[in-house]
Amino acid sequence: MEKILGTDIVTQIGLIVRDIETTAKDYAEFLGQPVPPINPTGTYDKALTQYYGKPTEARAKLAFFHVNQNLDIELIEPDEKDSIWREFLEKRGEGVQHIAFNIRGMKETTAKLVDAGFPLTQKAEYVGGRYAYFNTFDKLKVDIELLENDSDL
Repeated sequence: MEKILGTDIVTQIGLIVRDIETTAKDYAEFLGQPVPPINPTGTYDKALTQYYGKPTEARAKLAFFHVNQNLDIELIEPDEKDSIWREFLEKRGEGVQHIAFNIRGMKETTAKLVDAGFPLTQKAEYVGGRYAYFNTFDKLKVDIELLENDSDL
């Protein structure tokens, strides 16, 4: 059976939270790690964020815990603007929103997922790469995020 993404290695588990500072402290204590830096996502002029195909000014605060050499736990506190993060928080509350995979060929892989019936919900650029979220919740019980890093190309 062919792997749609070309990989089956999960690189990230993303959790939506209401209070990233408190949750980051709780995870740091639980994991025995220091509290990581909490950084905002890029502004629209840099990230070019699209939510369901339309520009959005949405941003979020992010914190990453490296739990092994291949896996991060990402904490995401969304702002009030329309985004997949805000949508998740309002519909489902706090919790696991996505699992992410590092891939090569964002356009080709996006096309494969859309062809498989998984709509693209949000995409943007970040320093050194890009991401895309897909609504896979009905079938996979979690959304999928693709990460394409320029350093991997």
